[in-house]
Amino acid sequence: MSRSAQNQGFTCENCGASVAPLTNGSYRNHCPACLWSKHVDLAPGDRASACRGMMRPERAEHRAGKGLVLVHRCVVCGFVRPNRVADDPVQGDDIEAIVALMS
Repeated sequence: MSRSAQNQGFTCENCGASVAPLTNGSYRNHCPACLWSKHVDLAPGDRASACRGMMRPERAEHRAGKGLVLVHRCVVCGFVRPNRVADDPVQGDDIEAIVALMS
């Protein structure tokens, strides 16, 4: 599946928010409202994980070369993955939720 084909909207399975596709040329892998994700990839974009568990945002941190990232942990299998914060003018990540993860 192409990366552009992955840039689709979805309904968050954690909070029920309607999530729009990103407009900045990237693709979204977490809810901008509650910041939760879903364990669908083994490697970024491959959609090869059979787990499909929900991924809780554990913390936000700055990483060289990536900038601000959210670190998610799967509540089913424990898999950990960092994901860049979605900087989008239409539906960006909730800055208050990000700040709460940093404290």
